[in-house]
Amino acid sequence: MSKLLLENRFSNLGYLPRWIVFCIDVSIVLFASIVTYFIVANLTFKYYDTYSVLSRYLITVFTYVFFFFAFRTYAGIIRHSSFIDALKLLAATFASFLALITLNYTHFFITGNKIFLFPVLLIHFIISFLLLFLFRVGVKFVYEKYIEYGNLGKEQRVVIFGNDSNAVAVANSLNLEQPRKYRVVAFVDNSNSNDVRQLLGLPIVNNVQDISAILDNFNAQALIITDRMLSKKQQIKIVDDCLDNNFKVLTLEKVKDWEDQKELSKNLKSFDINDLLERKPIQLNTIQISNQLKGKKVLITGAAGSIGSEIVSQIINFNPESILLIDQAETPLYDLVTGIVKNVKHIKIIPYVADVKDMQMMDFIFNEYKPQVVYHAAAYKHVPLMEDNPYQAVYTNIIGTKNTVDLSVKHSVESFVMISTDKAVNPSNIMGASKRIAEQYVQSLAFKIGKNETLKTKIITTRFGNVLGSNGSVVPLFTKQIEEGGPLTVTHPDIIRYFMTIPEACQLVLEAGSMGNGGEIYIFDMGKPVKIIDLAHKMIKLAGFVPDKDIEVKIVGLRPGEKLYEELLNDSSKTLKTHHEKIMISKEVDEFNYEIINAEVESLRELISTFNVFEIVKKMKIMVPEFKSLNSSYEKLDN
Repeated sequence: MSKLLLENRFSNLGYLPRWIVFCIDVSIVLFASIVTYFIVANLTFKYYDTYSVLSRYLITVFTYVFFFFAFRTYAGIIRHSSFIDALKLLAATFASFLALITLNYTHFFITGNKIFLFPVLLIHFIISFLLLFLFRVGVKFVYEKYIEYGNLGKEQRVVIFGNDSNAVAVANSLNLEQPRKYRVVAFVDNSNSNDVRQLLGLPIVNNVQDISAILDNFNAQALIITDRMLSKKQQIKIVDDCLDNNFKVLTLEKVKDWEDQKELSKNLKSFDINDLLERKPIQLNTIQISNQLKGKKVLITGAAGSIGSEIVSQIINFNPESILLIDQAETPLYDLVTGIVKNVKHIKIIPYVADVKDMQMMDFIFNEYKPQVVYHAAAYKHVPLMEDNPYQAVYTNIIGTKNTVDLSVKHSVESFVMISTDKAVNPSNIMGASKRIAEQYVQSLAFKIGKNETLKTKIITTRFGNVLGSNGSVVPLFTKQIEEGGPLTVTHPDIIRYFMTIPEACQLVLEAGSMGNGGEIYIFDMGKPVKIIDLAHKMIKLAGFVPDKDIEVKIVGLRPGEKLYEELLNDSSKTLKTHHEKIMISKEVDEFNYEIINAEVESLRELISTFNVFEIVKKMKIMVPEFKSLNSSYEKLDN
């Protein structure tokens, strides 16, 4: 019979009904009675003739039946029998043995005659338990061999990096999964010990050579990392070694629910690109942040965006009185609010579908709720889109920022924190230039307040680069392209970007916001720049594919306004250290004059209504002389 025919015949094989298992168990007890009879008949023992052989059989069988029901030995799934099932079986048969002994001696004390010989009951108990146990072991063995035969060539051979309880739980869960996708062939111990050891009958290999060599020795296709004691540096070395040699790398969250091991394999996932950022954990001054936010009314614009929503989730930890969520995107705001309200009961959550461009509506919100701390994350950020829509970039990024900071000062907000971007430095596109003008206005207003003792609002700007996983960023784009089978589109083979994770960026925003005195532009340590084409190759490998073989990486050319690299400082700026090693202050050479900047911004506001793209861009270039457009449509406007 062919393998395919076997698979078709048994693919829909169900579980044995309980009544069949029960009947088989009763038959086994009856068979054990017959075997016992013949064993004892050949010995010197003589049966008591108090009752007939048939009667004794019936008493024995009914006793066992009673305890089978009591312990529900028939209720388990035979092919998945476990140690617990074996214990239940032992308990049922031993209880039957004790019950028959009790019945035997009770009958003796009442009538003076015994029903059973004690050796007969003991031999019957041993044979019954062994046969019942072997029946389950046999079914389990046959089923596993059948599954193993059916999965031949389908399973991935994997090695588990780790040998603690977490690694054991993962291995057990993978072995229990049906149909089985992974076969664990070895464990790796992160030590230099030379001891020969085994775990679950599999070898434990010491990590004294490249992990790829170990995988190759065991003919494995993937590595599962369960060891939580590995440093970031060790993780990166292991992952890079595997990817360079075309081995998949998988990981799993720590096992918490030991009763749910059968579901663990569903959570097995490819190693996340975020896990490969070689960065030290950020240490926050939580006392300082708590002093700023605890019991306060906090307003966040752009609250439903990737940065805004993360700021919301982190602020919740500092127990503000209320959080005012402002966003023009209705559905994302709804999703954010429903997610928060479900888990947060002690903080008042106030959502508003509102636009920072709408001065009247924003003024109403400030007047109605009187926020004390404002985080301004609302902005248009997609470079190519803003190249075609400069009026929207100006309206939201500049006028929206002006509205929000002006209202913060008007309503005596304690602290206003603006989220800016590295694209504002020596901008080459409209989005970056719009954020730079917004920075100029915010700083000029901060300098004005600094000279006015009656105004107390601290105005702070934070500036950082690309955020991994944010809406529209390259990582979600690459992920989607990989899911679609490629190609991955890279604009230039030499393009580089600075990256940090969303939580990292937002943690530093909170820290900078709590330390600022007003007027500062805080820049963050973004780590080492990453070549985008290298990022594409690594993500393809992490997904288990081979770059340019399984999935193509396609160079599509720089987009309008796009740089090969980004900067965090203007040529005329220098940095000052702060008490936090990852946060620095960009020190501008000249202070911006509020009256001049305000007048320029108002003239931009007037130009928006004309929808004259070239006049708007020309005005932006006058306000930001370092703005050198990389968009051929606007290059002729460069000074």
